[in-house]
Amino acid sequence: MKIDLHMHSNCSDGELTPEALVSRAKEAGLDVIALTDHDTIEGLARARCAAMREGMTLINGIEFSTRWGKIGVHVVGLGLDTASPELLQAIAAQQQARIDRNLTIAGRLEKLGAKDVYQRATELACGAQIGRPHFAQLLVDDGLVKSVASAFKKYLGAGKVGDIKQQWPPLDEIIAIIRAAGGVAVLAHPAKYRLTRTKLRALATDFAAAGGEAIEVISGYQPSGLARDLAALANDLDLTSSCGSDFHRPGGIWQELGRFESMPVNARPIWSLWPELASAAGGE
Repeated sequence: MKIDLHMHSNCSDGELTPEALVSRAKEAGLDVIALTDHDTIEGLARARCAAMREGMTLINGIEFSTRWGKIGVHVVGLGLDTASPELLQAIAAQQQARIDRNLTIAGRLEKLGAKDVYQRATELACGAQIGRPHFAQLLVDDGLVKSVASAFKKYLGAGKVGDIKQQWPPLDEIIAIIRAAGGVAVLAHPAKYRLTRTKLRALATDFAAAGGEAIEVISGYQPSGLARDLAALANDLDLTSSCGSDFHRPGGIWQELGRFESMPVNARPIWSLWPELASAAGGE
């Protein structure tokens, strides 16, 4: 059984519709997937219908933005009750925070000479979440930069005029919301935070103490041995191990659906928490 528990559609910052994402997952030979869009569950119903047509299993998912101290951290929630009042309230708050941030960015870019930035970014996003790539494209369209890469380097990257720091909820608050919705909280792509081993262990320890239940030991293509080391950390803290591609768009060879290493032998897979999946996966 092939499983990918981290991917994005165009309901957040992915490129494919939920239906096209499921179709691509089927072509990749996946059996179980989780749609984990950023701070939204908008695409889940459509993805579920598509998965049923393809004979696949879809797990409800979301990826929340949080903070651990001064560090931004992402937490994936899996197996959620999408009707949970706590979950819906948290999503609404996250969405409003994103809107406020985008309005601030738009205002700053207009002072640089860009026109009607927020309205045009909304149109460019076609109903999905607005993100910095949309603002970057507008800067290109208005002739303020020659490329999207230049837009980030000059205006939208770290420390630049369009870099607005977001005050996301603390880690323990988001974990509590996921648990209240009946879900499993997963520490997403821990290696991407560029923490020392000591700080990563401290993050994972606080995550476990707050009620987190899994670490994403595989996130797309990774250096050899990283998954094994992360699984060992998970075991030390009595956490399970999750895996996913963090897929956003076709052509991203480091984040293609299902194209990542097998779960390390020292791992206790997250699907051991779900008896039906554990049985289908051969009792792993």
